[in-house]
Amino acid sequence: MKATATRPKIVVTGGGRGVVGHAGARLLADLADATGLTSAFSQALAGLRQRQGGHDPGRIAVDLAVMLADGGEAIADLAVLRDQSELFGPVASDPTAWRLLAGLDETALAALRAARAAAREIAWAQHAETRGDLPAPTVAGQDVPGLVLDVDASIVLCHSEKESATSTWKKTFGYHPLFCFLDNTGEALAGMLREGRAGSNTTIDHITVLDQALAQIPDAHRHGTPILLRSDSAGSSHGVLAHIRALRDRQHLDIRFSVGVAITEPVREAIRAATDWIGAVDVDGDLREHAEICEITGMVATDGWPEGTRFIVRRERPHPGAQLTLFDTIEGWRHQVIATDTPPGGGSIQYLEARHRAHARVEDRIRCGKDTGFGRFPSRVFAINQAWLHLALTGIDLLAWTQTLLLDGDLAKAEPKKLRYRLLHVAARITRTARRTRLAIAEHWPWTDTLVTAFGRLNALPRPAG
Repeated sequence: MKATATRPKIVVTGGGRGVVGHAGARLLADLADATGLTSAFSQALAGLRQRQGGHDPGRIAVDLAVMLADGGEAIADLAVLRDQSELFGPVASDPTAWRLLAGLDETALAALRAARAAAREIAWAQHAETRGDLPAPTVAGQDVPGLVLDVDASIVLCHSEKESATSTWKKTFGYHPLFCFLDNTGEALAGMLREGRAGSNTTIDHITVLDQALAQIPDAHRHGTPILLRSDSAGSSHGVLAHIRALRDRQHLDIRFSVGVAITEPVREAIRAATDWIGAVDVDGDLREHAEICEITGMVATDGWPEGTRFIVRRERPHPGAQLTLFDTIEGWRHQVIATDTPPGGGSIQYLEARHRAHARVEDRIRCGKDTGFGRFPSRVFAINQAWLHLALTGIDLLAWTQTLLLDGDLAKAEPKKLRYRLLHVAARITRTARRTRLAIAEHWPWTDTLVTAFGRLNALPRPAG
């Protein structure tokens, strides 16, 4: 039998000089500067500077966002940046960072949201100049035109008593935040921290998050670009849909919706009466086995729904272990219904139904977001945790901008964990020659060329004037 190869024997010592870890995280910090995020945060929080010569509050906020994007989970993880000043410069102490978070009231958070919007406008302009249009989401083998916004809520468990952490509808304990992500790029446009008992279909919360998300979209894209809002049935309240229609009528936004619909008795009757079933398609546009769809518009009462709303039902043979209602069990199919105001001519019902099913990608965004800051909240104080959520969303944006502006191939679509293992956590050696500081990444690291190319693209990005 062939013996398993052994690892080379090593002798471990201290005293290595010029070696730094998490070298790739410097890419995130420099991108925050290149997009104007750091300067915008500094201006937004200028009134919070505690003493002359102290740490810039905006820079502290950016360092926290970089730390979260890099995989940090607690304020103490700032030490990874702080203890490598030759790479990251001066970084605030933990108590200073705590004081900043404690000072971020709703006025300050509104200023930070405006600063993020300003930086996003620059990042999108840089993308337009260096790479062209923003990527388009693809469903059923087709590109979805314009921008696609996905709204969804998720429970974040708390394992200790925290302000406004309560029992949830899943009989757990924690918070129930609501988010809006941009499917085109993975950017986290908006988020609202809510107590655990907050309802899934709270109209005012959905409207607030939607409005905050739309405010993050640059004017050139918000007006004149088709926008699709997707949500599960929690976002299908008549108040939310009326607000969307008001945005179209009063603000002249080209915004449409695609939302889940609760299957009530009138809907069940329409499903039983439906006859024009056709095959459903999968993500590649091929027919999906044992799945059918049918439009039931006109067979369902539209009281309270915006004019022009269409209803599409999907039925599929249930897989083992699927949770079925009594109606599904009797019929032998698992049913889902969506409502959309995309008019006839905006695509086949197969495309419209597949377009809505792609809303499931938001669950992956939230799962990754829980590994990028909002899976754990640091404080017992609700306001501090709300500020922490905002900086976590900022960190998610930095990762998304890194991928859309600086990376290609698989890493441009990779989840944060892969980016950290491949790029952000790499070790390097710092040397200083001829008044220049050089960061040398290991020659045989498989992704050295990718990281070097990314830094080169970063340096070549057009910078905002002034």
